[in-house]
Amino acid sequence: MTSSSKAIVLVTGASRGLGHAIARRFLQDGHPVAAGWCSRAAGAEALAAEFPRALPLRLDVADRGSIRAALAQVREHFGGAVGVLVNNGAIAQEKPFLELTDVDWDRMLAVNLRGPFALAQEALPEMLTAGWGRIVNIVSIGGQWGGMNQVHYAAAKAGLINLTRSLARLYSGRGVTCNAVAPGLVATDMTTGELASAAGQAKVKAIPAGRLGTPEEVAAAVAYLTSDAAGYVTGQTLNLNGGMYFG
Repeated sequence: MTSSSKAIVLVTGASRGLGHAIARRFLQDGHPVAAGWCSRAAGAEALAAEFPRALPLRLDVADRGSIRAALAQVREHFGGAVGVLVNNGAIAQEKPFLELTDVDWDRMLAVNLRGPFALAQEALPEMLTAGWGRIVNIVSIGGQWGGMNQVHYAAAKAGLINLTRSLARLYSGRGVTCNAVAPGLVATDMTTGELASAAGQAKVKAIPAGRLGTPEEVAAAVAYLTSDAAGYVTGQTLNLNGGMYFG
């Protein structure tokens, strides 16, 4: 494969929020899309009801066995391997640093950092065989400037930014680019808790663009990074934050 035009896409965490918008964008653009879900199937199933080329895919990114089974299901259903991997599935937790437990820390990194690592490791061989592939990791502004009430979340996303750069160094010369998209404050279910807090409301007021981002804006950025037009873009973190952080 040398083009993005017919690439099979896997989006994790596609039942709601950013993942749902990203999966929908790829489907609208004509791609076959595996819409990954872990605990809520409804959103992924709704995509399949609307788009014949959507496959709802049960996938626990913290479990390598689940990842391998999901990739096998994609191959069987679509008759080919994943060419575009969007590591979006993640968890969040608002908790003061001194109250974090080892269980909190380990679960956060298992889903938000080890999951993308394992998915990339399992999907890469077939991308390399094809000589073409795209990996996009959804990170966060928190992974760039640190976390206040989600230190473990920010640490995991910072690690994912570095993983993005490492994969780009390793595999861009073989046709597989890897980039990250770092949203700021976007109106999704995951940000509801933060936006309800005084600190979150203060952040909104301080956004130079004067508003929250939209899931569709994030989806557009992902679509660009996975297109042929972005073939020379790799190892980058694309900030979509309304001017909150300039990097």
